[in-house]
Amino acid sequence: MTHLALKSRTALIATAILLSACSALPGTGGGIVEKTSAPLTGAQEVPPVSTAASGRSTITVAADRTVSGSVIVTGMEGMAAHIHQGAAGTNGPVIIPLAKASATTFAVPAGSRLSDAQYAAYMNGGLYVNVHSAAHPGGEVRMQIKP
Repeated sequence: MTHLALKSRTALIATAILLSACSALPGTGGGIVEKTSAPLTGAQEVPPVSTAASGRSTITVAADRTVSGSVIVTGMEGMAAHIHQGAAGTNGPVIIPLAKASATTFAVPAGSRLSDAQYAAYMNGGLYVNVHSAAHPGGEVRMQIKP
């Protein structure tokens, strides 16, 4: 076997091992239940908010109940963002506070995980994410998280 062929074969084996290891990590592809990129709007808030602000959310809920992702808003400076438990048209308690990465970006903290009851609520469309602002401390934009 030539030196180049041996080098190529070694690189292929290393890549296969790396891909295999990554697919077994929570939230990286093994058993992902949902990955959504959906709009946050003021109309989804309870009560509805008239705002030009909007947002996009990429939330991943894995089969092992781990949660990851982020929210990016435009047209507003968010003061806080959370994942709440509550059906569409209702407000509910915060279950995961998101970490503020910038004036317009919030991230799910590493290691976030739903309880069994929260996961059951998620499976029934009973979780939502919203972003709060100084003008709308109860929430300016919202999106229901659905499996």
